[in-house]
Amino acid sequence: MAKRVVPEAERRRRRPTKQGAVLSERTIVETALRMLHEHGREGLTARRLGTALGADPSTLYRYFRGMDELTLAIGDELIGRALRGWEPSGEWLADLREVGLRIYRAYLAHPEAAVLTANRVSGRANEIAGDEAILGVLRSTGLPDPEVVRIYQAFVDQALAFAALDAASLALPEAARADDEAVWRSTYARLPAETHPHIAATAELLVARMNDSAYPTALEMLLGSAAAAVRDGRGGGTGG
Repeated sequence: MAKRVVPEAERRRRRPTKQGAVLSERTIVETALRMLHEHGREGLTARRLGTALGADPSTLYRYFRGMDELTLAIGDELIGRALRGWEPSGEWLADLREVGLRIYRAYLAHPEAAVLTANRVSGRANEIAGDEAILGVLRSTGLPDPEVVRIYQAFVDQALAFAALDAASLALPEAARADDEAVWRSTYARLPAETHPHIAATAELLVARMNDSAYPTALEMLLGSAAAAVRDGRGGGTGG
């Protein structure tokens, strides 16, 4: 049987921890994010987190049912940071572009956390608010709801997938990441046209581009497809 999680108002410590912090969900999540940055995914354990907070590890289970629930809270915090301060402008293409880039950048600011959480669905407050906002922007175009949901799924999954992909590269040891990036010039750029004519013809372009994220390009392609759906009469709105 799952442990009962005590409501926030009931479980808040009356006294600060040894580190001078008054425990709360937010304090725990922020400390976990810092630990992920400093020690990687393998370094985030209840014992180490308790030590960092100056509290017994068992105290964490008054706030979260386990480390997996904490993981979901970390992902929800990243979404919250992405959308903090954002307000729709009424220009739906511009709004979607900004939201996509905000989500991508928020996750990339915490690569280890991004790899850990990008594929999760938390059902927590920030995630729900973000989904409501994105669906609202898409429905403002007049697109029918099946088309709205189709584009919504592609939009959200694209942002999170690229965030996870690029975060995984950033989370590599520096030497490994440098080796990967060098392959385009050390290997691809040296392939002969006799055996690899298409790679040879585009080699310098590949070297110049392939170590940068494709997300901005992919986002524009998706937005272009969405705009075409509106223009083609599948929706009654205008904008962008």
